[in-house]
Amino acid sequence: MAATTTLSPLTSLHHIAAPFSPLSTTKSSPLRSRPQLPANHSPRFPSIPPPITNRFRLRASVEFSPMDLASRIVGEFDPRIPIEDAVTPPSSWYTDSKFYELEVDRVFYRGWQAVGYAEQVREVHDYFTGRLGNVEYVVCRDGDGKLRAFHNVCRHHASAIANRSGQKQCFVCPYHGWTYGLDGSLLKATRITEPQKFDSKEFGLVPIRVDEWGPFVAINLDEGHWTKPEADGDIMGHDWLGASSEILRSGGVIDSTLSFLCRREYTIDCNWKVFCDNYLDGGYHVPYAHRGLASGLELNTYTTEIYEKVSIQRCHCGSTGGEDDFDRLGSEALYAFVYPNFMINRYGPWMDTNLVLPLGPRKCQVVFDYFLDASLKDDDSFIQRSLKESEHVQMEDIKLCEGVQRGLESPAYNCGRYAATVEKAMHHFHCLLHTNLAG
Repeated sequence: MAATTTLSPLTSLHHIAAPFSPLSTTKSSPLRSRPQLPANHSPRFPSIPPPITNRFRLRASVEFSPMDLASRIVGEFDPRIPIEDAVTPPSSWYTDSKFYELEVDRVFYRGWQAVGYAEQVREVHDYFTGRLGNVEYVVCRDGDGKLRAFHNVCRHHASAIANRSGQKQCFVCPYHGWTYGLDGSLLKATRITEPQKFDSKEFGLVPIRVDEWGPFVAINLDEGHWTKPEADGDIMGHDWLGASSEILRSGGVIDSTLSFLCRREYTIDCNWKVFCDNYLDGGYHVPYAHRGLASGLELNTYTTEIYEKVSIQRCHCGSTGGEDDFDRLGSEALYAFVYPNFMINRYGPWMDTNLVLPLGPRKCQVVFDYFLDASLKDDDSFIQRSLKESEHVQMEDIKLCEGVQRGLESPAYNCGRYAATVEKAMHHFHCLLHTNLAG
């Protein structure tokens, strides 16, 4: 199992997370409509996987360009088929390199993508960096307090102009010393002289749209799309979260009694969607793979609520039977999935967020940020025990996900079926993916 983990204390973050108000519980929201099927339509799903030789012939076909073949793979999943009759996306969605390139372009380079939290850029001159697909970015707070984001690329010879996080008055390229203000303007271009007809205004850092919602920071790499905001002007909330924006906000996602505690990062040998699928199975795997966690959950109370780009899973929590009154879960656990790769988990005095970053067809990184009620920040025993239990669950999930990835590589598997009563959020995720990929 190839998993790495690091733990680093960072500064405090104050925000909230309290119970959400559902639009629906057992059925999909009216906001999500399903296209009507023809009267003579019959569900297209195999009783057994297609013959292995045919699958290999399709994948090795020379009649189609690589991107044409990737587009054909998209069509192997039909979102119009009800979950009760549908098959899951084919294994090629999780293994094919050209399909991976297509989804990075059409899923991650379009729309809002969570990249961090507001505490990282609370003060002027704060900055942090990151990577999404092939895009290196830097997010900063300029001298006037404005939040900004740029491609982390020097306009001279393409070197990165910043690394990791911290504070800077300006960005100085380590390669040739070109210097940029935190507003992106080029302040100095070394050894560039006037006779070269050089206009410094044309060589500032390339900007990226950036915004905050509650405690979260997101960027949008799609230059050709801008959804008009509603009357309240909440552009990011409307585009990123849809109708659930107000529901999550009014339900208490932001709580000043919570503060940032630490970050852990895991590199996992699986496609990024495998981790998301595991998260979205409605607790299906919990009694089999997480027996310790299952002892604190009342799994028969699990519900799923579906919104445009968000799904929320809820479960009541019960006593774990301990004799020392240790309780990290509280009375209810809430698991909110924000398409395509961001998760918000609220339980007891804790909230943690999971950001799943694609690193290739068969590898991803998952970034966990932990937040805790400020009244417990000095309770080291409670914190360490809680983090240890969380780490145990993550390692169990990593083992599951890497095993699934190996199975997806097998010629014996092509596609599976949904457990319709519990895997509604997973099906919703796959339908959203198809919408992006087919567009």
